[in-house]
Amino acid sequence: MVPDAYDFWLFDLDGTLVDAEWSYTREVFDRVGARIGYEFTDRQAELLWHGLAGARDPLLREWGLDPAEFWPAFHAVEDPESRAAATYLHDDAERLLADLARLDVPVGVVTHCAEFLARPVVDRLDLGAHFDTFLSCSDETGWKPDPGPLELAMADLGVDPTRGRGVYLGDGDSDVGAAWNAGLDAVHVERHGHEERGRCVRADHRVWSFDELPRANDLAWAVGAARADGWGDGRSLTD
Repeated sequence: MVPDAYDFWLFDLDGTLVDAEWSYTREVFDRVGARIGYEFTDRQAELLWHGLAGARDPLLREWGLDPAEFWPAFHAVEDPESRAAATYLHDDAERLLADLARLDVPVGVVTHCAEFLARPVVDRLDLGAHFDTFLSCSDETGWKPDPGPLELAMADLGVDPTRGRGVYLGDGDSDVGAAWNAGLDAVHVERHGHEERGRCVRADHRVWSFDELPRANDLAWAVGAARADGWGDGRSLTD
């Protein structure tokens, strides 16, 4: 059975489809810290890596760190092949991608992950055949929740949210904001828990696993039914 409520699907990458082993994340922050003279706690590393607190630059400044110093150091210590080797595909994401492949609908990725890091992950996990377009955000494309990156991806797919129903699936509030700003429905997958995040992210559909998304014969998750818990029409990102 396959999910067929949407004409096209867009995904975030890190934290949504894939994740890196904790040992790799911890090593990256140890190496960044050595470069900039700062010792990151496990909690700080988790907050930054997964974007659990939302935008990362304000958090860095709160800790007395300059984003203009942090990000070059962060990208300098990351090795694309090492990151790819430490990255795994979530089981529920694998099942959903397989369902979409059988349905043969347009599928794309829009990610904040730099292309030099994201592409080796996609190649190693043999995911390329699942995606009809792949976009790594940049200063030129804009950054989520700006709708620009999603609009570029939709243009590449040849789809239009005013003529077909589309959805963007992600693990952060910026993903939900980007979806709504681009005229798409939003699915938020919570892979860490509300307590770890410190808040609850609202979306058209909120799930702990993509396996919760209805398949074919139980697709009573059109807009009205999907918002049956009463919060959906408020479109506030967090509680």
